[in-house]
Amino acid sequence: MTKTPPAADAVAHWTDVYFQRTRAIVEKFGDQKVTYAVFMRRPVVFAPRLALDWLREVAAERGFTPNIQLNYEETKWVGAGEPMMWITGPFSQMAELETLFLMKLGPACVAAYNAYMMCAGLPKVAFLAMDARHCAGTEMAEIMAYAASVGSARARRRDGAVGFIGNATDATAHYFGRERGLGTMPHALIGYAGSTVRAAEMYAETFPGQPMTVLVDYFGREVTDALAVCHRFPDMAAAGDLSLRIDTPGGRFLEGLDPPTSYAVLERHAPHSIRGYRDESELRHLIGAGVSAAAIHYLREQLDAAGFPKVKIVASSGFSPEKCRIMADAGAPIDVIGTGSYLPDKWSETYATTDIVEYDGVKRVKVGREFLLRK
Repeated sequence: MTKTPPAADAVAHWTDVYFQRTRAIVEKFGDQKVTYAVFMRRPVVFAPRLALDWLREVAAERGFTPNIQLNYEETKWVGAGEPMMWITGPFSQMAELETLFLMKLGPACVAAYNAYMMCAGLPKVAFLAMDARHCAGTEMAEIMAYAASVGSARARRRDGAVGFIGNATDATAHYFGRERGLGTMPHALIGYAGSTVRAAEMYAETFPGQPMTVLVDYFGREVTDALAVCHRFPDMAAAGDLSLRIDTPGGRFLEGLDPPTSYAVLERHAPHSIRGYRDESELRHLIGAGVSAAAIHYLREQLDAAGFPKVKIVASSGFSPEKCRIMADAGAPIDVIGTGSYLPDKWSETYATTDIVEYDGVKRVKVGREFLLRK
């Protein structure tokens, strides 16, 4: 098994210096058994596995076994300020682990919360985790993939959602019950091929017999190229093995649309969605440039009118929990969403926090944190 970094012998190098000095002081004046309470300042979905695996692994190398009392099971909702767990161990060994443990816990719990909110908001839509490119290194990529699987599991259990069906990389595919990542082609392949249809042909020749998802926004001809691909692969289209992905940038409208025509599309399909109060962000998701609800409805219209009702639509580009909620309000006919946007918009919200609440069994915590004490 690959060890989760950093290993025990590198912990001191990566932790806060005041924890190094705390360890030295405690070793000089006498060790104590301490209990840490771990919490977050915002609601989250509990995703502790990677952090706990690392803690147990490092503790074993350091020669002790922490006593871990979990107050929630994985995938459960945790309210702001509620102790997620209490961890007891020797202060001399635990002090240096705090920083690194929290690094692995907080971001996972917030990402799991966001993944849950998206899946629950669009329960009939499948999600594909395309988070790797948004991550600051491979360790973060693993944390985010794990978190997406946790949030997805909650949505499946509570809301009957399809949830995340896979992700984009082989390394973390196991979190979604797969051996390999999912995906077919990036924009670069379209540019290489010189046309959308030719890129699809190259893919089909290289990976015969496989379902195919084709990007159709490279040349700004989403509808034209989508229909051309369908006509080129009619058998796949009829069998439901052909998907079309739109990733239209926010600087332009999908082919055939502008603000008036976008309003008209929603008037045909989801008039209620544009009749209530909407702020600028919500309106952009509904009728703005890029991958809007109107754009998805319009593409579906064109595919159905051309006789391709079984061709699936894959949407990507900025699918945050808010955008998913707006898509649900508009009844956007999306089959799959590719997203990395469940990553926290505000990185400050990912901070998990811990305080020692017992010293050799004596309850003691800084004033204002009494709510962390074990009852």
